Amino acid sequence: MMKKTDIIRLFAKPIRSILEKFEEDFDRIYEIRLRIGAPFQIIYEGRDYFLKANGGETFLARNAYMVTAEDICETMEYIGNYSLYAFEDELRQGFLTVQGGHRVGIAGQVILEDGKVKGVSPITCVNVRISHQIIGCGDVLFPYLWDGGEFCHTLIISAPRCGKTTLLRDIVRQLSDGNERFAGRTVGVVDERSEIAGCYQGVPQNDVGIRTDVLDGCPKAEGMMMLIRSMSPQVVAVDEIGTAEDIKALESVLNCGCKILATVHGNNIDDVRKKPLLSSMVNAHIFERYVLLSNRMRAGTVQAVYDGRGTCLFERERFAC
Repeated sequence: MMKKTDIIRLFAKPIRSILEKFEEDFDRIYEIRLRIGAPFQIIYEGRDYFLKANGGETFLARNAYMVTAEDICETMEYIGNYSLYAFEDELRQGFLTVQGGHRVGIAGQVILEDGKVKGVSPITCVNVRISHQIIGCGDVLFPYLWDGGEFCHTLIISAPRCGKTTLLRDIVRQLSDGNERFAGRTVGVVDERSEIAGCYQGVPQNDVGIRTDVLDGCPKAEGMMMLIRSMSPQVVAVDEIGTAEDIKALESVLNCGCKILATVHGNNIDDVRKKPLLSSMVNAHIFERYVLLSNRMRAGTVQAVYDGRGTCLFERERFAC
């Protein structure tokens, strides 16, 4: 469970005051958004709310606290520990990861140099995506991802905000640690956006297991190749595949005998089959397990698990991710 104070201290004093008065379960906040001249916004249990100066929730923008430029400036000073220049490389990508594995995304005026992003100044929008590590949320699902003592090539299919990264993280942990039934595996994680392991200064803030190696902030395709060349993983895990480079790298992982654990945006297998770059892998039955997520009940609802031929192995089980 996260510490509420660790999140609150990231923000300017007026924002802190509001969050301190917020009486709902803080562990159910997923995003906290600040935009200059716009209402103070949170994503709570998958729903969009504004917060009033007294910490109360409202759907009416006119009743909400309006964020100022000073709020943004002071917040970034706290996030950067008054040394924001030290995070210039991360900020060029539009985000940085803070202690606890929480990701801070930014937007504003982009500064270009020779056609490349040099920085963002002024920063006018801040989005803190709160890391939710839920140990054991994949417990019921985990046995369905094995066949004959071997882990299956697995693709988690999910719409946004359905808990796919949280579920992916827990499966990585369980694969890495092993248990009395399944021996631990060496797992290589390419964490392009620092969301799986939530590394801070290179050290994972989330529990990703004792046999896991993490490439933090590395492009997926390049990272997969680096891992198979140097770390000899038995399983390679990546979040949100989709580019031609990703698919080419996945093919290299397969050719090296490694297992794949990946996620992709979509609502069902047909959605994935319609993606030109992934259709060949689906039609060739490369993936041996498909896990479908939804948020009908709440984020982390596992709608179904299918094998590579489309046979349903498991259906309508909910996980608290």
